[in-house]
Amino acid sequence: MKPNYSPSSAALYADTETPVLPKTAMALDFARTALVVIDPQVDVMSPKGLAWPAVGESVTENNLVPNLVELFTAAKQAGITVAVSPHYYYCWDHHWRWQAPLEKFQHDVGAFDRKGPYTVEGFRASGADFMEEFKPFIEDGKTIICSPHKLYGPQANDLKLQLGKQGINQVILAGMLANMCVESHMRDLLEAGFEVAVVRDAVAAPKLPDGDGYLAALINFRFMANAVWTTDETVHRLTGRV
Repeated sequence: MKPNYSPSSAALYADTETPVLPKTAMALDFARTALVVIDPQVDVMSPKGLAWPAVGESVTENNLVPNLVELFTAAKQAGITVAVSPHYYYCWDHHWRWQAPLEKFQHDVGAFDRKGPYTVEGFRASGADFMEEFKPFIEDGKTIICSPHKLYGPQANDLKLQLGKQGINQVILAGMLANMCVESHMRDLLEAGFEVAVVRDAVAAPKLPDGDGYLAALINFRFMANAVWTTDETVHRLTGRV
């Protein structure tokens, strides 16, 4: 689906007309490809979420939730591995002795909070829960639900182990937040030898006086990712139309 950019946003985020960096080709091999969706959760994707004042504009501009539904649907139809890397905080995480700005914001407002790793008390319909639109895909008994990442990248969870056990070394990456968790997952996967495509309109980020997180991420995706695709382009590749 086409993003609903305003004219100013469309110009700001448009692909460079005269890129200097060389083009690279990434061809999907379904047997070793996974769709990895980061933080498909209420707190960062819903108007009911605690981070909505910071991320809502970007989520809306990119048509993020419908685009993720398209990606989940196409990935399931293609029969590729699907994994989610969620973000959860427990009570002891709130007692960290030092925190970076985003960590402090999340802990101050209670984003991604759960009562504990061994209980789902209060989890359903909370900010830490998955978006309702995604539950049919995530809770089908086939999608890999990884242990939570705690800061931004997958170093502290089991994503790479799970992908490795499935023989995966190609990743289609989407989710939240573009300049934090998505970029950190991309960087770590690249360093581990994975081939990574980022879906540029299936991510979003905070847009604050401190800076435009989506623009920052998009620039780095162009420099580092093996491919930067739109949702339409990705769906076409997954459905065999390209």
